[in-house]
Amino acid sequence: MRIFRSRAIGAVMLAVALIATACSSGGDSRDGTTIVIGSASFGESELIAEMYAQILESDGYTVDRKFNLGSREIYAAALDAGEIHLVPEYTGSALTYLGGTASADVEATASDLRSTWAASGVTVLQAALAQDKNGFVVTRETADANGFTKVSDLAALNGAMSLGGPPECPDRPFCLIGLQDTYGLVFAEFRPLDVGGPLTVTALQEGVIDVGLLFTTDGVIAAEDFVLLEDDKGLQPAENIVPALATSIADEYGSDLTALLDALSAELTTEALTEMNRLVGYVGEDPVSVATEWLTSVGLL
Repeated sequence: MRIFRSRAIGAVMLAVALIATACSSGGDSRDGTTIVIGSASFGESELIAEMYAQILESDGYTVDRKFNLGSREIYAAALDAGEIHLVPEYTGSALTYLGGTASADVEATASDLRSTWAASGVTVLQAALAQDKNGFVVTRETADANGFTKVSDLAALNGAMSLGGPPECPDRPFCLIGLQDTYGLVFAEFRPLDVGGPLTVTALQEGVIDVGLLFTTDGVIAAEDFVLLEDDKGLQPAENIVPALATSIADEYGSDLTALLDALSAELTTEALTEMNRLVGYVGEDPVSVATEWLTSVGLL
């Protein structure tokens, strides 16, 4: 069941809506810099970036979508260089990438990210209630056979299991490095797959890997009856979703623009995001229409 109001969007209506959006017909056209919106190379990031694009276009801003750019190393560098102007970010991971120290404290992590990134000409706007963290999952069969309920339980099979996840996992403090340092886990093998995507899901289903990294808002976890292991030693920091905006764009357009993005963040909850991820990633619905439907249901379109 959807947690936002259901709206039937026919193919013709959707096409008309997309054409209108592309022409920024939702409001008076605004003169100024075209706002280039980027995303990382996983579905949730693209979905949120699409929400940013739609809400700005509806208010007359001209936007250019440059989604699926790759890992943080790529899109953060593009943001710093002015090649993109806006991207959805995750507070704890972004702060760690910038050399800061993230924690489970939502406000402190967001505040530290804001002050740290400001020096590079990036303005971090209001953090959403929605959080999406790295989650380590096993199949129900594996969990039941071994009594796994939390990450620390995996130590009982140290050296005997395989881990699958994004290719950058071995170099990330909240992935393989953190599992080793915080939990003392040793894996027989690491398999580079995708960023919490279908390759990881399939590898779990087929027994190619024993443990997989998926995002905690991924609807496939419940749909496939995977077991999300409790992060009982607190490896993962606060990961609230925030718009990371080029300060030059924030200065050019002022509070009219930032207020729109802050209003979106104020509505975005973990529950709503999980449901949208399920619709896109598991049911197979079009992310553009899912974004439109949710924005409409909360009164932002």
